[in-house]
Amino acid sequence: MTGKSIHGHATGKLSPTYHSWAAMIKRCTNPNSQGWRHYGGRGITICDRWRKFQNFLADMGERPFGMSLERKDNDRGYDLSNCEWADRHTQRLNCRRVTWVEIDGVTKRLVEWCKEFGISVVTVRTRVYHGLDYATALTKPVDLRKSRR
Repeated sequence: MTGKSIHGHATGKLSPTYHSWAAMIKRCTNPNSQGWRHYGGRGITICDRWRKFQNFLADMGERPFGMSLERKDNDRGYDLSNCEWADRHTQRLNCRRVTWVEIDGVTKRLVEWCKEFGISVVTVRTRVYHGLDYATALTKPVDLRKSRR
């Protein structure tokens, strides 16, 4: 996209903020987009206000270096109440593949529980695969004799 632009983000080389906005629009509205099935194809929408870049920019501000657009709740669409700029680490912790586990009324990511209990994620996932619930899989002592063969 070249030419004149009121906001100055789509002239010449696209700004990082404009690129994030355009990618959001594409993956939610274009069935030919590579990410369609994970976004528009599963019902992720964009609020009417953000259909115009100027409104998106006014609400979100410039994209900070090293950040990308993050939905706080991955089952909800794109709007000001559900979006923020986030770094890669934060994004990885908030993807749909993250396993959330509740123990005694406290909900944390599986990786957080594993760190707290000093056990590997692989060990816990293996135990759950073989029929244990997460609480038992996390708290059952590890038999070190088996791993030293």
